[in-house]
Amino acid sequence: MTEEKYLSVSLLTSYLKRKFDLDPYLKKVYLTGEISNFRMRPNTHQYFSIKDDQSKINVVMFKSAFQKVKFTPEEGMKVLIEGHISIYPPTGSYQFYIDNMQPDGIGALYAAYEQLKKKLFSEGLFSAEKKQIPKFPNKIAVITSPSGSVIQDIITTVQRRYPKCQIVLFPAIVQGEKAKDSLIRAIQQVEQSNLEFETLIIGRGGGSIEDLWPFNEEQVVRALYHLELPIISSVGHETDTTLSDLVADVRAATPTAAAEIATPNLPDVLNYLTQAKGRLYQSISKELTYRKQALTNLTDNPFLRNPSRIYEQQLQLVDQLSNRLQQTTNQILKQKRYQFEIISQQVDGKLLSQRINHYQTLVNNQTRQLTYHFKQLLHHQNTRVQYAMNQLDALSPLNTMKRGYTYTENHQGQLVKTVDQLAVNQPLTVHYQDGSALVDVREIKKENKDG
Repeated sequence: MTEEKYLSVSLLTSYLKRKFDLDPYLKKVYLTGEISNFRMRPNTHQYFSIKDDQSKINVVMFKSAFQKVKFTPEEGMKVLIEGHISIYPPTGSYQFYIDNMQPDGIGALYAAYEQLKKKLFSEGLFSAEKKQIPKFPNKIAVITSPSGSVIQDIITTVQRRYPKCQIVLFPAIVQGEKAKDSLIRAIQQVEQSNLEFETLIIGRGGGSIEDLWPFNEEQVVRALYHLELPIISSVGHETDTTLSDLVADVRAATPTAAAEIATPNLPDVLNYLTQAKGRLYQSISKELTYRKQALTNLTDNPFLRNPSRIYEQQLQLVDQLSNRLQQTTNQILKQKRYQFEIISQQVDGKLLSQRINHYQTLVNNQTRQLTYHFKQLLHHQNTRVQYAMNQLDALSPLNTMKRGYTYTENHQGQLVKTVDQLAVNQPLTVHYQDGSALVDVREIKKENKDG
């Protein structure tokens, strides 16, 4: 009779399980807590724990329910769960069976952020080739709140670094429910504007993830992606990264940094221009020096100073050729006469007469040939001489003087090339093509053509 008071473990467990299953308060339970002991089990049921500062409960999420979750649970993530409580008979432990789970608070936004980030990345929005930021912009478009410190920081920085650049503000709401449409509208206004902007800066100050969320909206990110202008994004603090930052061509930590990226530093620009001016001046000076030296070399050329020297050499060559021709002719005639005398002694009168006629014919033919070749040679040499004379005449300073140019000498007969050689009241001789004139220097005017 005493043994009937004792229950088996299975009976007690079944009793308690029935109590749990029939309790109306345990059929639909809503819990909040942090995920603990989570380890992803692919394509099957998930077993982990939900805890707070003081307690922990084991949970089970069957495969059918887990497949409906739109985010990946992580250790320490705060979640909201719905389900029921029951006892697992083999171990006698109670556990929570999850029907639905979603991130709690910031976790929900973070999960949405990661999901959209993954989607846009797979489409290539973040890996597209980045556009270069122009170095010397004339106009920069800025999308931000007109009342915040962002626009003031940008204006102050641009005026300090590169004051010639114009800043055009496209005001937008940067926080709250209306921010998304306002940002999209501002981007469209920039795109449709005819003001020929070189760069767009978009941004706002720091804030929570909820405050920065408009810059994570898919429509805003896509609008920025399709904009042809180079984009500098400055949203939140340096540790904050929005999807607008990822799609932009450059991400700046602060609005001031964005303005510095968009514009050159004026002192650096002036220093660069000064150095470039110096290099250009040196290059021009070297070129002028080279040209002046080349002109001096031409002016000092003895053939240009005395063109007759060229003629003399050619005439001397003609004389030499004429003498050689005459000597050759005389030698041939002498040789032929000698041969004639020898032959005349060996033959009778009739045969001699025939031979004389024959050799006379040869002599006449050779004389004609020699005369012809001599004329050809003389004509060729005359043609070369005439060509040289024409070339020299084209370069002759005398022709230059015929066109109205003169040259000046001091009283010592030295050529005056620059006003640095002159003095007031100094007597000079100015040479013209048909004579010269004596003049005195009344006034000296110097022109600086190198600057």
